Amino acid sequence: MAAVKISNTRPLIILASGSPRRRELLELLGLRFEVRPAAEEETPEPDEAPTAFAVRAARAKAELVAAEHRRTPVLASDTVVEIDGRIFGKPFSTSEARAMLRLLSGRTHRVHTAVALVADGRCRSLLDTADVRIRSLDENTINWYVATAEPMDKAGAYAVQGAGGLLVESITGSPQTVIGLPIHRLPALFEECGINYWHYL
Repeated sequence: MAAVKISNTRPLIILASGSPRRRELLELLGLRFEVRPAAEEETPEPDEAPTAFAVRAARAKAELVAAEHRRTPVLASDTVVEIDGRIFGKPFSTSEARAMLRLLSGRTHRVHTAVALVADGRCRSLLDTADVRIRSLDENTINWYVATAEPMDKAGAYAVQGAGGLLVESITGSPQTVIGLPIHRLPALFEECGINYWHYL
């Protein structure tokens, strides 16, 4: 399906993320935007809950970029994979990616995506959660997937929208939340910030 054609006369927003997946989702919606990734990545505080970390990280990214772009709404997002109360970020090595996939194998975990929007000096945020079940993985499957290099820049060491879709047995919740941006919740978030989402289409 072709992306929605974007009019240059529409106002734009700033996407404070370098994620190609989030960019593709905004392009599909037809939003006019510029990409200005936040310069710093947040790290979890000791004993910080996964949901609290996701929200804090998204808000920090949005506010950091908004400080330099005060007249344009700034949208940021952060995705956290959680299992047994642990936060799984991006693996630092292929061995860590394999270890993550072994822990996820045959189990259901949670994916939390927080979204923050700064407009007119106000920051509003939301959190959306999906449950993902990974099928039982043997070592051949894990080694094959790690060899694709896809896990290396993905939270939890997999990408449901890529080759990692082969690993996923089921999703309860929005697939876009797992990808990294729950687009079904954007209109309400814009409204909370006092701006009309539909003017940006």
